[in-house]
Amino acid sequence: MVPTESSQVERDPVSSGAHPRPNLPDYAGACISNVVPALLEWDEPPSWLPAPVAHAEQVVLLVLDGLGWEQLEGRRHLAPTLSGLVGGPVSSVVPSTTATALTSITTGLPPGEHGVVGYRMAVEGEVLNVLRWSTARGDARAQFPPERLQDVHPFAGQRPPIVTKAEFATSGFSGAHLHQVRFHGYRLPSTMLTDLDKLLRAGESFIYAYYDGIDKVAHEYGLGDYYDAELVAVDRLVADIIDLLPHRASIVITADHGHVETAGDVATPHRSVLAETSMQSGEGRFRWFHARPGRTPALFEALQAEHGHQAWIRTRDEAIDEGWYGPIVTDMARARMGDVLAAPWGTLAFLDPADTGPYNLVGRHGSVTSAEMLVPLLGTGA
Repeated sequence: MVPTESSQVERDPVSSGAHPRPNLPDYAGACISNVVPALLEWDEPPSWLPAPVAHAEQVVLLVLDGLGWEQLEGRRHLAPTLSGLVGGPVSSVVPSTTATALTSITTGLPPGEHGVVGYRMAVEGEVLNVLRWSTARGDARAQFPPERLQDVHPFAGQRPPIVTKAEFATSGFSGAHLHQVRFHGYRLPSTMLTDLDKLLRAGESFIYAYYDGIDKVAHEYGLGDYYDAELVAVDRLVADIIDLLPHRASIVITADHGHVETAGDVATPHRSVLAETSMQSGEGRFRWFHARPGRTPALFEALQAEHGHQAWIRTRDEAIDEGWYGPIVTDMARARMGDVLAAPWGTLAFLDPADTGPYNLVGRHGSVTSAEMLVPLLGTGA
């Protein structure tokens, strides 16, 4: 049930060269979109769910943003608590990016059904930055109300307590993937622990918690010493949460994606590609190109010719037919994609001047390599 490793090579059906295989999710099996349903709805726990969790009367689901399975595996000596838990790798969703993956975790659906198909996605002719909930014109909460853009109730409508950063309480993205939950905002890890302790003592059967430190450090500093230091701190945080657990309570830990270190390996798409492009969405590791009217075939040919040796190139229909977004793709989700995607398999990221942030990214994610797609699913006994 673990996705295919990217080191395996096959003849890509839409290319003339030998390509690594994309690590596509098993949306019916060991995928982050199935974790919440397994914990809240399924009578029979799946084989990939850590076995002790099935007997717990209280569960804390902790999402550690940015913690990839491969990054953890290479640093087990730094994370004795995490390394001592039961479990293994499961798959993220496509694209392996926070906005899409967290929405899949909370709604229990593949991206093709919940419709948050990327970090930056096309909505009514504009590009919406989902994490900032903004377009080129600024704040878009009035223009694109979050609960209308993503209207599936998270957590099967059960309204569990959510322990996440206080500044996320009124964000557009929270409105899209966490609407109608009971929100508990923390400022620091210490206050996160206090909130969790109170909720566990109150007898809450399911608590969702979120921590974003690993992702922030990986983005800004890459996968070196700073990343290692943050993983040590996170391992201590997990140990502190475990110490809070009452009898017959368990913690389940997963993530939304892993990381690759791109550093300076950032390239502007070839001029022949840009000549056929009206705008770009997605992100550097999963770039959607929107064709000029009638130019989709020419755009695909240009991308394949100039970047087919660096990335998986797919038209929208090919990606949907191959199951990148799940077995069902709604018309709404389809409309939010571009015409041709490019997902690099090395360390390359595609530059879009419209996609900016507060600092240059060193670590990135979004593509379908094993480093980005495989995440941990770990648990401790009740």
